[in-house]
Order: sequence, then structure tokens, then C-alpha cells
Amino acid sequence: MNHITKIALGSVLVGLTVLALKFAAFWLTGSVALYSDAVESIVNVAAAMAAFLAVRYAAKPADQNHPYGHHKAEYLAAVLEGVLIVLAAIAILYEAWNAFLTPRILDAPVMGLVVNGMAGVLNFVWARYLISSGRRYRSPALDADGRHLMTDVWSSVGVVGGVALAAWSGWLILDPLLAAIVAVNVLWSGWGLVRESVGGLMDEAPGPDIRERIRNVISQHADGALEAHDLRTRRAGQKTFTEFHLVVPGSMTVADAHEICDRIEEALREDVPGSIITIHVEPEEKAKHSGVIVV
Repeated sequence: MNHITKIALGSVLVGLTVLALKFAAFWLTGSVALYSDAVESIVNVAAAMAAFLAVRYAAKPADQNHPYGHHKAEYLAAVLEGVLIVLAAIAILYEAWNAFLTPRILDAPVMGLVVNGMAGVLNFVWARYLISSGRRYRSPALDADGRHLMTDVWSSVGVVGGVALAAWSGWLILDPLLAAIVAVNVLWSGWGLVRESVGGLMDEAPGPDIRERIRNVISQHADGALEAHDLRTRRAGQKTFTEFHLVVPGSMTVADAHEICDRIEEALREDVPGSIITIHVEPEEKAKHSGVIVV
């Protein structure tokens, strides 16, 4: 297994530990708000498993049926995670409504909150690690998993504070109210993940900062060429696909034009790791002189 796959497997193990702690907290207290926190942890485990399978599949080399590789498998995992989050939110809302109709007295709230707090701390540490690893290795699956866990962390903070207030004040209505708030937050998180992942599946271009870096690299390392135009980029998991037309003098030899292309490709791979570049060389009469990178 590569490093990304090992991290994804770690998410499964951490998720199972957090799940056990949160259900223990629910069992101790009977709190529907803590139940909502535990239900979201079930989604975390399922999502972590999906991410693990996705990054393993995405790491497979290109083959005859997938000549561009399997990188988009990570987006599929992120979409699945978003759908699971929405389903979890619906389950939480259902339980919150039942608790609203029939308020429940909380049992052993202090012990339950301590156990839930331990789970929240573990989630926070792992979420930060997943987000930083997702950005470092440019893995949509790890980044999505980390951001989802961080949403779970803030939900847990609100739940712990609210349940503590409900136990102290005796306002039992706070328990299902908090669960409903958690459900709305979970729904928003799920919608965001689905929206971003679908963008990746639809060959959405990378952010403007990445596109500007690509343009600058081409401009700085295309000495001898005249211009570059029709620049197009798209993201697929950890890979950034870049293609453009490079205009060179008509008298330039194929070997010299090839040398310029090699120089640009080397610089792009260094500045934008994971780049896959396609360059179409054209003679000077194909220059457009408008909306292009002039070098």
C-alpha cells in the first residue's frame, strides 16, 4: 500500500474507535443529541471505508481500458460520502422529532459527556491530519474525509455544550433541538461534498491560482517559441491535465521544438506536481495574437 492508502486505512480504524466511544456516551445518557452524534460516526466509518477502497483503486496504473488512469475513483468516494451524510441527517431529524414529542430524562450525563469529549478530541486530531495530508498528496478523498470529520468535531462541541446545559437546567427540549441543529449542519456539509465532487467528475478546471501558475510557467520556459494558446486544464484526483498549442517559427527544426516542449513539461511537473501535459506544436501562421500566452 502507498502512503495515501495507509492513511485511508487509518481513517477506518479511527472511525471505529470514535463510533464505539460515541455510542457508549449515548448508552450512558440516553441523549438523542448524543445519539445524533453517534449516527454521524456510522457515516464516518462508511465514508472512510469508501475512501480507502477509492484511493486503492485510484492508485492503479493506466491500462488498456483506462488509458488516463483511475484517478476519478476518489471523486466517486466523495460523492458517496456526501450521499451518506444526507441520509444520516434524515435519520437524526427523525429521532429528534420523536424526542421532541416525548422528552427524555438524561442518565449519567457527566460520564457520557466525558466519553463523548474523548471521541471529539480524537476526531479533531485525525481530521487535521487528514486535511493536511489531502492537500499535501492532492487527494480529494482524504481532503473530503478530513473536512467531514472537522464538521463532526464542531457538531460534537455544540452537542456536548448543549447536553451539559440541558442536564444542568432541566430543559429537556434542548436535547432534541440540538439534534435537529446538528442534522441541518450535516445536511449542509453533505451538499458541499457532493457539489465539489460532481465538479471533479465533470472535468472542472483547477482553481484560478493553479491556472495562473501554469500560464506563468509556460511563459517563463518557452524561450524560442512565439506564443501558446487554447490552454485547457482539468483535475482528476491527484492529477492535473494540461494541454495547449505552442506556436514556433516555421523554420524551427522538430528537434528544437521538441526541446522547448521538454523544458516546459519538466517545469510544469516541478511547479504543479502530478501534471500530465499534452502540447500541440504549430507553425507561426497559426498564431492567434489574442487571449493567449505570448512568450
